[in-house]
Amino acid sequence: MTQTWNDLLFAHWPVDVRVLRERIPEAFEIDRFDGQAWIGVVPFHMTNVSARFVPPVPGVAAFPELNVRTYVRIGDTPGVFFFSLDAGSSLAVATARTLLNLPYYTADMDVTTEGGRIGYRSRRAQPAAEFVAAYHGNGDARRPEPGTLEYFLTERYCLYAVNRAGRAYRLEIHHPPWMLESAEASIAVNTMTTPIGIRLPPTAPLLHFSQRQDAVCWAPSGVPGF
Repeated sequence: MTQTWNDLLFAHWPVDVRVLRERIPEAFEIDRFDGQAWIGVVPFHMTNVSARFVPPVPGVAAFPELNVRTYVRIGDTPGVFFFSLDAGSSLAVATARTLLNLPYYTADMDVTTEGGRIGYRSRRAQPAAEFVAAYHGNGDARRPEPGTLEYFLTERYCLYAVNRAGRAYRLEIHHPPWMLESAEASIAVNTMTTPIGIRLPPTAPLLHFSQRQDAVCWAPSGVPGF
C-alpha cells in the first residue's frame, strides 16, 4: 500500500535497555547506538493511504497518527517495534488490528498548521494516553549521515511485530532517504508511555522534523527461525 507522512516530529529519549527488554518479545534483539537504547514519540498526519492501484477510500485515506516506538533487529536487519499506534480513523485502526495484529488504538485527534507551526492534540480513552504539543522545523533539511544517531533513529525500512499465533514477522517499508530538519517543540502533555509502564527521563528530547515522506508498504512476511 501507499502512504504519505506529513509534518512529522521525531521526539526521542534515551531509556534503560532493561526496561525495554521486559516489554519486547524475545525474538527481537534491542538495537542500541553506542550501547544506548532509545524510545520515540512520533506525531504526524497521514495522507494518500490506499492499496496500490486502488483509489483512496474515504475514512482511511487521510488521518492523524501518533506512534510510540523503539528499535530492534533480527540478525543484520534493523527495524522498528511499535508499543502503540494511535490514529484518528476507527476504520484504519480496525483494519490494521485485524490484518497485522498491530497495537493500534482509536484516539480523539486534532492537527492544525499556522505559519509553519504544527499544533497537535491526541487523547486516547483506553488505555488512557494523551499528547499535546506545538512544533516546527527550522528549515535546514538534510539527509542524515550513515553512522550518526539521526541515521540510526530514522533510516529503518521495516517494522517487526508478532502475529496472532505469536510468530514474529517483518513488514518491509520502502521510501527515499529521510530529509530531516532540526526542530523546536513545546510539549505540554505527554503520557504516551504511561500505559506501557515506561517513565521518560526528565531531560529534553532529541528532536527532528520532516515535512513529507512518501512510502510504499509491502505485505508482512515470516522471519526464518521465529
